[in-house]
Amino acid sequence: MQKGPFLTSGRKGWRVAEDSGQVLARARVIADEVLFPAASGVDRADRVPATLLDLLADAGCYGMAAPADAGGLGLSWPEAAALVETLADGCLTTAFVWLQHHSPVRAVADSPHPELRDRWLAPLARGERRAGIALAGLRVPDAPMRVTPVDGGYLLDGRAPWVTGWGMIDTLYTAALDASGDVHFLLVDAVASATLQVRPLELVAVRASATCDVHFERHFVPADRLVDVVPYADWSRADSSGSATNGFLAIGVAARCVRLLPPGAVAETLSAQVDAARGGLLGADSASNPAARAEASAVAARAAAALAVQTGARAVLLEHDAQRLARESVFLLVFGNRPAIRDALLTRLTHP
Repeated sequence: MQKGPFLTSGRKGWRVAEDSGQVLARARVIADEVLFPAASGVDRADRVPATLLDLLADAGCYGMAAPADAGGLGLSWPEAAALVETLADGCLTTAFVWLQHHSPVRAVADSPHPELRDRWLAPLARGERRAGIALAGLRVPDAPMRVTPVDGGYLLDGRAPWVTGWGMIDTLYTAALDASGDVHFLLVDAVASATLQVRPLELVAVRASATCDVHFERHFVPADRLVDVVPYADWSRADSSGSATNGFLAIGVAARCVRLLPPGAVAETLSAQVDAARGGLLGADSASNPAARAEASAVAARAAAALAVQTGARAVLLEHDAQRLARESVFLLVFGNRPAIRDALLTRLTHP
């Protein structure tokens, strides 16, 4: 079985869920019959309606990254990629909030602390607990997130930018450096306080994702919330090429744009480009992932531009899906970028 970002050997192993086809078929129905019709309303909202996220939990989608023996889906890498694409095809904002959940799930599944795994993994897999990530604090130049061991736990200090899902998550998977240069990963309650303050960000797209900057000032986290500790060099090496999974958000947006185009040469050409970009992501390794991610974002931008041109003047009306998808394609040009992805994308945009 091919392994992608959500499939590692784990301590208890992974297996493909027997009903994975049913899960993907159910996701397709949800995307077409619920998420896409709701997407314009979500775009204008302050946050994703709880009913949509609850629907994904009821469908088992929050278990995408969890092994089957913990109540997860145990999906193969291509199946997990297809699930991300399908939900993003329906509503990028909803898929974007939901996607944050899966790195914490995978990390808990692979934690060297069995007590933490036993306590947290099953509720996360069922979507009873919902998680976001605060990892970008390690990338803040000259002032990364810091962690200090104290009696009974840890103190967090610093800023974690680009935290998504505030008000829709209860757990924040947070990374910070200690004095020796090791990265501590902790499960933090996603609750504002005197020591954890939140500043909302105004985004051009996916506004209802409730993305914000989170500031920590001597914020205490109990010792039993420690997921893992790894050397910074190991984390940085893995982080440098970005996540292939994120690229399937762009594939989903591109695929929806193609489906909205009338049949003809333009739709056929773009459909072939989407298929090629999807295949590139599925087969990417750490060396080829930046180029594959860049192509996924580029094809989303091309498809959204083609849809806007085909739609004509109506594409600039706020009520029209074409303008929303165009704004989302711009967002996806910069979301989750790394220097290698940015450089590859700039090459594609300037040398068609």
